[in-house]
Amino acid sequence: MLQHSSRLLRNTLIASAALLALSVHAQSTVKVGLLSTLSGPGAGLGVDIRDGFQLAVKLAGGKLGGQAAEVIVADDQASPDVGRQTADRLVKRDKVDFMTGVVFSNVMLAVGAPTFQSQTFYISANAGPSQFAGEQCNPFFFSASYQNDNMHEAAGQVVADKGFKRVAVIAPNYPAGKDAITGFKRFYKGEVASEALPALNQLNFGTEIAQLRATKPDAVYIFLPGGMGINFIKQFVGAGLSKDMTLFGPGFSGDEDVIKAVGEPMLGMFNTSQWAHDMDNAANKKFVTEFEKEYGRLPTMYAAQGFDAAQLMDSAVRDTKGKLTDKAAVRKALMAAKFNSVRGEFKFNTNQFPIQNYYLRVVSKDAKGRVTNRMLGGPVLKNHSDAYASSCKMPG
Repeated sequence: MLQHSSRLLRNTLIASAALLALSVHAQSTVKVGLLSTLSGPGAGLGVDIRDGFQLAVKLAGGKLGGQAAEVIVADDQASPDVGRQTADRLVKRDKVDFMTGVVFSNVMLAVGAPTFQSQTFYISANAGPSQFAGEQCNPFFFSASYQNDNMHEAAGQVVADKGFKRVAVIAPNYPAGKDAITGFKRFYKGEVASEALPALNQLNFGTEIAQLRATKPDAVYIFLPGGMGINFIKQFVGAGLSKDMTLFGPGFSGDEDVIKAVGEPMLGMFNTSQWAHDMDNAANKKFVTEFEKEYGRLPTMYAAQGFDAAQLMDSAVRDTKGKLTDKAAVRKALMAAKFNSVRGEFKFNTNQFPIQNYYLRVVSKDAKGRVTNRMLGGPVLKNHSDAYASSCKMPG
């Protein structure tokens, strides 16, 4: 009898241990390091990425791929040094499964080193530097947004199609700014009347305004993210230049955050993007409705990219059944991109950057009288690949 009781107790303990193991596995948490710019002139961009990402997690019941999600939010202060140090902490101390959130490409280039070294997957919700698309491509970097040149290429195509002969170009003096000018010139073959590279986060554009007065272009193309764009557009319109010069920009410089700050002076500005809040697909309609309900404002492309970054992670966790230590399986699941993007069709190129459409938007008043973006017709560039993919020799 004693031997039988002992065996029964041992079997019960084994069964309990097995159930406990199953329970622990079922409750395992997916950890995400969301490192973004949450202070300073670019804070609005990081806030929108964060809000879009967290909305996707909330709509999924606080989960990614059916598993509980822990999102660790940190501020990179738009500083490469702060970004690198914080990324190092997130991957080493916090042992996150994924990284995301960086706005600016100079920060992204710094964050890449500790992230890739730790074999942590980085899912970009914005920054798409040419280096990571080309010769420095990495199996642990996926872009859920774009490659830096792409919106500028689309804008160059639009400006050329509209017949503008002399264009002034203004972009900040950092990696994405240089990519912007390269991309614009790749598709615009007319005369560049002047080219200016103000310091990143510069807010006074007296010198640039004076240069525009002197060179008298018929169009101006700007890539000035966050507070830079807000201040430039106010100063440009205030100086009376909008009467003689048509203003163009990428989505970054004509998005809802800029429109909210500038208002009616932005009416008539053209901008290019891979997404618009009035895109007619079910996933986007739900996203826009839920974002407005949650935050009381229209989403920007940054919010849309944050939302899609979360959905891409969700698909990878789901399709690997949460086995995130199997890096090859996770990478394969990410590459498959089995999620309903708010921009419609979504697929990756061989360099793990999207092949996607780019559209023209114009700032106008909607049926509710709001100053906002309206998408104009079909794609400017269809199933567009970036110019660097052929230089990417992706490691296995």
